[in-house]
Amino acid sequence: MKRKLKQALLGMMLIASGVASAQDVGFSQFYANPLYLNPAFAGTVVAPRISLTYRGQWPGLVSAFTTVSASYDQYVNDLHGGIGVLVMTDRVGDHGALTTNMVGAMYAFNFRVSRTVNISAGLQVSLMNTNLRWDENLRFPDQINSEYGFSYQTGAQAPDKTSKYAVDFNAGAVVYGSKWYAGIAASHLTQPNVAFYSESPLPMKFTVHAGGLINVSEEERRQSSLGLGTPIISPNVVYQYQGNMHYFNYGVYLDWMPFLVGVWFRNGIENADAFIFQVGVQQEFFKVGYSYDVTVSKLANSTAGAHEFTLGVMLPVPEQKKKVRSIKCPAF
Repeated sequence: MKRKLKQALLGMMLIASGVASAQDVGFSQFYANPLYLNPAFAGTVVAPRISLTYRGQWPGLVSAFTTVSASYDQYVNDLHGGIGVLVMTDRVGDHGALTTNMVGAMYAFNFRVSRTVNISAGLQVSLMNTNLRWDENLRFPDQINSEYGFSYQTGAQAPDKTSKYAVDFNAGAVVYGSKWYAGIAASHLTQPNVAFYSESPLPMKFTVHAGGLINVSEEERRQSSLGLGTPIISPNVVYQYQGNMHYFNYGVYLDWMPFLVGVWFRNGIENADAFIFQVGVQQEFFKVGYSYDVTVSKLANSTAGAHEFTLGVMLPVPEQKKKVRSIKCPAF
């Protein structure tokens, strides 16, 4: 019965909102999924890069949100910038009652402002597909009998189309030096309609992010007798706004090669949302990360937080016609 009540909640949300006030997926390991954070990150590490992410959010609600993403990017000499591809699938509800698929391609032009400062400006075009499974997995409040549970037929009507396509555009820019970085991104520039029941545009999302690297020992990165690199502390802030939702994320990493740990705090305008704890291992050509969101809002007792796993692979750098400065960001 408890499981079906959760399914009814999803059905009620679909009818009440028409899936019109959708919010983008929020990842916790921002820099492990850089192309999603900002398309201007395409090619900024110069080497070909593969990034994989799995996020299970609120498993206490019958795996209400499950997201998988994969991306590839690299710098291309002849284009004077980076190219990238991002693929993502987001499933909402039991058995993926509402599924959104997206594939996007991006280009970021990279140029040097001064001897120590670079700017990367990126544009992304994406194809989105949203599918609604209108079947026995959905339950609605008007089906509930106080004595026998879900025993009535629903009066809710299926939409004319249960699959919708839309073209979407994102843009962003990143400015960076040897030990700092900052960027801004705007998503859903054309505000495509994603509702099944009415015309309702997907709200634009704005992201502002910044951070830096503080070398604790003031030495160049090198390995000690224990095989550890020079410890680096990296404070960061990420602000995101979409619709009427504001999210402030404050975090700090300790990067002590090959280990990396981090802690973040996320809150809205009025309410605290979650603490985020991260751990990872990185080597020259790969990195593995895990994070757990500890919910501190009113949903804390029912959501069971969120788990996120990431894998990054760095391929050998192709021969460069000119020296290109790569950005130095946290691995996760």
